[in-house]
Amino acid sequence: MYTPIPHSGSPFPASVQAPGLHIWRVEKLKPVPVGPENQGIFFSGDSYLVLHNGPEELSHLHLWIGQQSSRDEQGACAVLAVHLNTLLGERPVQHREVQGNESDLFMSYFPRGLKYQEGGVESAFHKTSRGTAPAAIKKLYQVKGKKNIRATERALSWDSFNTGDCFILDLGQNIFTWCGGTSNILERNKARDLALAIRDSERQGKAQVEIVTDGEEPAEMIQVLGPKPALKEGNPEEDLTADQTNAQAVALYKVSDATGQMNLTKVAHSSPFAPELLIPDDCFVLDNGLCGKIYIWKGRKANEKERQAALQVAEDFISRMQYAPNTQDPPPFHSLEGTNFSSATQAMPDKDTVHRNISLKLSGLRPDPDPDRCHRLWIGERDLRSHR
Repeated sequence: MYTPIPHSGSPFPASVQAPGLHIWRVEKLKPVPVGPENQGIFFSGDSYLVLHNGPEELSHLHLWIGQQSSRDEQGACAVLAVHLNTLLGERPVQHREVQGNESDLFMSYFPRGLKYQEGGVESAFHKTSRGTAPAAIKKLYQVKGKKNIRATERALSWDSFNTGDCFILDLGQNIFTWCGGTSNILERNKARDLALAIRDSERQGKAQVEIVTDGEEPAEMIQVLGPKPALKEGNPEEDLTADQTNAQAVALYKVSDATGQMNLTKVAHSSPFAPELLIPDDCFVLDNGLCGKIYIWKGRKANEKERQAALQVAEDFISRMQYAPNTQDPPPFHSLEGTNFSSATQAMPDKDTVHRNISLKLSGLRPDPDPDRCHRLWIGERDLRSHR
C-alpha cells in the first residue's frame, strides 16, 4: 500500500498513489487522463505522462514526447512531471521517452505493443474515440520490431508497404492484418495481437479481424488501396539495433551557469578518468556521443533547482553538440556503482558490490555507499541512436 499524499489544489487525483499504470495526455497545460481502452495509443503531436507504481513503493514516471509535439507542450509536460514527482514525495524514478526510441521498461507496460497515430489534441482522437462511426475509419499502420513492437500510422497507399514488415489496415468494421513474405514471426504474432486489441478496446468487440497473406488480398483492400503494384523489399536489419563501437571515445565536461548561460569546460579528454574530478557541488556531462550515450551527473550537494534542471542541461548540451534530437533518459541512479558510467572512471568497486547495489535499487531499497566518494549521484543516460 502506498503512503498517502496530500493533493489539495493538484491537477492530479489522489488515485495517483494507487498501484498500476496511470497515463495522462497533456492538453492545454493540463493533464487529461487516458482511459484503459486507449492505453498504448500515442498521438505524434502530443506529450504524455506515464506513471507506473510497482511493489514496495517503487515508481517510474515517464515523459513521452511525440515527434510532432510542440515545444510549449513539451515544456508543460516537464512542469507537470515536476509537480507530480513532488506530489509523490520525489519517489518516482524519472525517464524521458521519445517516440520510436522508447526504453525497454516503457515498452514492458504495453505487451501488445504501441500504436502511433498522426495528429494531436485537436486531431481526430476525440472523434474516433468518442463517436466516429466505425465505417468511417480508414487507417494504415506499419508494425515493426523483434522484441519491442511499434505500430506507426502510414499513408493509406501501397507505397507504404514492403515485403519485410507487417501492416494493419483498419477500416472500422473490418481490420486486416497483412504480412510480407519476409516478415519475422514475432512481428506477425504481434500484428495479430494488436489488431485484436483494436477490435476489443476501440470497437468494443464489434469488428472482424482477418489475417491476409501477401498475394491473397481481398477485394476490400484493393478497393481502398487500389491495384497492388510490385512492392519494395524490406530490410530485416532495420529491426535490429546496430552495434556501437569506439567505446573509449569520451570526454568529461563541467557545467556552469554562473553567468546565466550554460558554459562547458572540458576537464578530461579520454577515459578512464579519476572519480575525484566529480565534485559534489557541480554538474558534469560525460559525452560518449560517438557511441550514442550521454550521462548527466548531479552532485549530492546540488540544490533543488539544479536537480530539476537536469533534463534541460541535457537538452542544451545535445543542441550545442548537434546530436540527434531523438534521445532518451534511462533511470537516475543514487550511486556510481552499477552504471555504465563507472566504466569511464578509475578505482570502481568490485563486481559483488556492483551487483549488490543493482539488486538494492531494483528492489526499491537504497544502498548506503561511501558519501565522500559516491556523492549520491544523479545520472541520466541518453540514447542518441536513430533506432534502438
